[in-house]
Amino acid sequence: MFDTFLLVGMPYAALVILVVGTVFRFTSQRFSVSSLSSQMLEGRKLPLGSVPWHLGIAVVLLGHLLPFLSPALWQALTSNATFVAAVETVGLGAAVLSALGLGVLLARRLTDARLQGVTTLVDIAVLGLLLAQVVLGIVVALVLPYGAAWSAGTVMPYLWSLIALAPEPGLVSDMPAIMKLHLGGAWLIAALVPLSRLVHGFVVPVEYLFRAPQKVIWSSVRRAEHLAALPGGDPGEGRRHLLKGAAGVAVALFLMGAGVLDKVLRFLRGDDMSTKDKEALAEHRLQRLEQTAAQRTLELERMRKELIPVAKLGELSAKQGKYFIDYEMRPALAFRGDDGMPVLISAKCTHLGCTVGSTTDDQGRILCPCHISYFDVKTGMPNAGAPAKDPLPHLQWVLRDGTGKVVSGKPDRKILDQLEVCIERPEVKS
Repeated sequence: MFDTFLLVGMPYAALVILVVGTVFRFTSQRFSVSSLSSQMLEGRKLPLGSVPWHLGIAVVLLGHLLPFLSPALWQALTSNATFVAAVETVGLGAAVLSALGLGVLLARRLTDARLQGVTTLVDIAVLGLLLAQVVLGIVVALVLPYGAAWSAGTVMPYLWSLIALAPEPGLVSDMPAIMKLHLGGAWLIAALVPLSRLVHGFVVPVEYLFRAPQKVIWSSVRRAEHLAALPGGDPGEGRRHLLKGAAGVAVALFLMGAGVLDKVLRFLRGDDMSTKDKEALAEHRLQRLEQTAAQRTLELERMRKELIPVAKLGELSAKQGKYFIDYEMRPALAFRGDDGMPVLISAKCTHLGCTVGSTTDDQGRILCPCHISYFDVKTGMPNAGAPAKDPLPHLQWVLRDGTGKVVSGKPDRKILDQLEVCIERPEVKS
């Protein structure tokens, strides 16, 4: 339930607040859409915090945006170990730079007497939340390395599923709590954008970089008095702010509407599917129902039986493992050990839950292809320097003969290949 709220409900709630709140801010309080610079109140510490923060976060956001826009291209790039190492190093350095800048900005707000008079609780909360989010990102990069590689196959498809209004929280639900907390922090920040100074990000004066040089002349007292007498002040300035706000809202609506437009058009057009399309859809639904029924059958079998058959011992190999489902409905592998007895081991990687490969290498190891961790089949231990730190657990097993009787002791080698390997229900600790 909590995962559903964090990974599905919270993202959509944050996006609704972001769009509706930003539109309201631009239409009803358009003159409040600015960074409300405090440079005139304190100008010595501001560059020490603002410059590192903006430079660092620009690099970090770019590193998150590229794999989101083109996951396939990013996966191709991150297949190169040198590229991954370079991206991880640059990203971590940029995150540390951002954290240092935010620390200076937060300390500046809390310690400067002149700034305290114009600082609100929302300002402190936003700075604190941003700092916590950046620090969480640094911790994730250190605890779960190679994020540049694995995020393209997990986090990015999850984000695209949200945009397509077909959320797939299962892509990230098995991730460690710290990663899910990092995702939740991102949604919380998105919801705070229209309620804080962060909204000024929609009116970044990019046009200043491309406009023609101009000469700025201070307004005379007479002109200032004339403009002040006009209703609403300078109408030209108001129109410029309105256009900037409209452009920001248009971009936000375009991003939100990309996933909604197709479904709206389908609803308005009604049922215009061909017979062939309807047959394909019905077949797809039938397959999903069959898969669900098969899963429920496996669950019932594991609830009712003390032993679940895996394979004949003679069918197992030391080189090629046989997949099966354990009592926890998780993938597992069955091998035959050097002593001729079965070796049953979990196939769920202890890093981020990917399913490991079934073929051993020349060192008797199986590979997790998601993030490159090798696990020794005999001990379950990962290789040194792997993203995974914990070993794959081994499973309890028994042998039984053709009559269904469990074989105790060392069985006769003449009938060894005909014995059936079964997993045994693990003991429930009270």
